[in-house]
Amino acid sequence: MLNSGDLVLLISPKGKRYLHKLDPQAEVHTHDGRILMSEVAEAGYGRRVRTHLGRPYLVLRPTVHDLIKNVKRSTQIMYPKEIGYLLLKLGVGPGMTVIESGTGSGGLTTALAWYVGDTGKVITYERREEFYRLARKNLERVGLAHRVEQVNQDISEGFRHNGAHALFLDVRTPWDYLESIPSAVIPGAMCGFLLPTVNQVSDLLRGLERGPFQDVEVLEILVRRYKPVADRLRPEDRMVAHTGFLVFARYIEADSPKDALETAAPQTEQHPAETDGGTLEAASEQAVPNPEPGERMQAEFGVPGQHTAAPEADDDGSDAQ
Repeated sequence: MLNSGDLVLLISPKGKRYLHKLDPQAEVHTHDGRILMSEVAEAGYGRRVRTHLGRPYLVLRPTVHDLIKNVKRSTQIMYPKEIGYLLLKLGVGPGMTVIESGTGSGGLTTALAWYVGDTGKVITYERREEFYRLARKNLERVGLAHRVEQVNQDISEGFRHNGAHALFLDVRTPWDYLESIPSAVIPGAMCGFLLPTVNQVSDLLRGLERGPFQDVEVLEILVRRYKPVADRLRPEDRMVAHTGFLVFARYIEADSPKDALETAAPQTEQHPAETDGGTLEAASEQAVPNPEPGERMQAEFGVPGQHTAAPEADDDGSDAQ
């Protein structure tokens, strides 16, 4: 028996999905007929109810994937294939505070709110009022609005909040706002970015190189599904390919002058070599070990060299959704 306010996913015989908040007094109208929500409540998850025309509908508890795919949108949303990796990379979990900018329709905001739990908080900034209102409706529809603080503000004015455990920017020119990040997050916080083109990624990387950021990663996630037919298993004709580049970097607080002094490598005291005849004066030219390729390039041509490392193998050789 389900309770009033529970989220239910109704799936038609042809796979069409209807997401609703349970109201025992309400009805759902479909192309296959009318469904009484009181009968849905009695049936419970994992069972079927029938429309007044006798068509069976499956009743399920919606997953986060279902909630994101059912977001009412007027903007492009982040897809679950990126969101899954993002949640793990940012370390999102119960009790965390996460700052997001670029709310849009609220697809990622929904996932963040789900995973921070009732003890956490998502703070999302959106400069356009129409998107701000749409995201609020989407969050209220799935019962997650109480975990989200929305701010209708352009982040060019800076962040109102501080002490966040993670931060994510889905904005056109994220490099313009890098200087505002240190005041918004704790030292060691992971920061993420979503960008559609390589030239935007290059501009962001240049900005990250100038700031207090380390552990930089750039990637895209591709998904190729297979037809689930045992006797004719093969890839589907279409695949979800490029939808955006993900960039991650960890904010590392700069050392204070005192810390830098204490952590500096100790200087080794130099002693002149001694022989039977006494102390030898230092030679006019000291022996130099064979330099690395990059050092040799810098010495001979006056330009910094670059070491070439062998490519690292993938963790598992595949990108799973």
